Amino acid sequence: MQTLAGASGRDGVAALLERAVADRLEAGSAFFRREAPRIARCCHRMAERFAREGRLIALGADPASRSDARHVSVEFVHPVIVGKRALPAIALTAEGGPLGPQLESVAGADDIVIGFGLAEPGGAAAETESALRTAAGRGCMTIRFGPGGATSPETLAGSQEDWLFEPPSGDPSIRQELVETLYHLLWELVHVFFDHRGLLEGRSARAVHDTGASSFLYPFLSEGEDDLDAVLADVEASVLMKSAEIGELRRQTLIEGAVTLEAAAARLRQAFDSGGRVLAFGNGGSATDAMDVVADFRLPPVAAWPSRRALDLTEDTPIITAVANDIGVEEIFQRQVIAYGREGDVALAFSTSGGSENLIEGLAEARRRGLGTIAMVGYDGGRISADALADHVIVSRSQNIPRIQEAQASAYHLLRELVEAPVGPDGPAAGSG
Repeated sequence: MQTLAGASGRDGVAALLERAVADRLEAGSAFFRREAPRIARCCHRMAERFAREGRLIALGADPASRSDARHVSVEFVHPVIVGKRALPAIALTAEGGPLGPQLESVAGADDIVIGFGLAEPGGAAAETESALRTAAGRGCMTIRFGPGGATSPETLAGSQEDWLFEPPSGDPSIRQELVETLYHLLWELVHVFFDHRGLLEGRSARAVHDTGASSFLYPFLSEGEDDLDAVLADVEASVLMKSAEIGELRRQTLIEGAVTLEAAAARLRQAFDSGGRVLAFGNGGSATDAMDVVADFRLPPVAAWPSRRALDLTEDTPIITAVANDIGVEEIFQRQVIAYGREGDVALAFSTSGGSENLIEGLAEARRRGLGTIAMVGYDGGRISADALADHVIVSRSQNIPRIQEAQASAYHLLRELVEAPVGPDGPAAGSG
């Protein structure tokens, strides 16, 4: 494998990326080894509530947390793995006003409420914590990350309805990546318990069996298993297996893509220095990646970094729905590139398949208008990689959509860091984060 240092002579970038990989693997291994038993039990409790027709409500009071809340809702409502059932979920975010009144209008006793952004100080964290307390008071199961939360430490002891997970890293990007992997695991593994309906207390008559094409994901589970401890142990093993898988995919994405990431960061830095912007877009879960990367550019996670000009082409619902309805979904990003894109800007596209027509149309329009183009894709790169439809293509070589998105999160977090870390012969500039 070609290294960044061998390709460009910039040992500092290679060292930065190698350190980033090592930090992520270490934090991920420690986190999921510690939390695997609790994640398995949390999935069981969630499945019981879904069986009672409860819903999952995700809270995000600031731009970065909004992307996670939206990601959770789309994954549960629109499952990306064949054979998975759609589960009821909704995201409540700052666009709808204060979280408390929004939550009060929808939350019921059987619901599950998951809150993001509690690890970062400020008003958004306090607002989310207050909403979680309201949810707990209504009997909801609550899930949260980092310090602060829905109940007091005394109430937490032995509680089965309040779940606090604390990623072991001081780096906000790594914390977000671990949280994303965790909620993907909750989504993937909650379905295991629907395959064993006898383990769900208080289930409704509508809690139907859910096997079929998804069974290949869990070959170690027996359909007739009714021993809760045995199923929990198997789910715990699956957590560890999947966490190891994402660790390796992150390594492949960042090390194999090192040269491309450096070149993409240089292109973005040139655009910003010339007054240009980045225009980010994607579909479904990849749309939430566009939300997150734009939030990171506008509101830097590191205080020393400047705010950068960025647009999220997935956030204007009237434009997207109007174009999709009147012309077709293939044009939803192309039309916005026509409206917003200027020569010298950069288009940043996210795709797990590498073949989404609306991304291909958006990238083509960007090139016609003199924009730089960057794409993050999965599988083998799809058409975007094979036909070189973007100037810089970073490939996460997997067919597992949640794992691809998790690896892409690492890639765009490192892209953001590299924009602020121009390097010379002695490595990254001092104070680059």
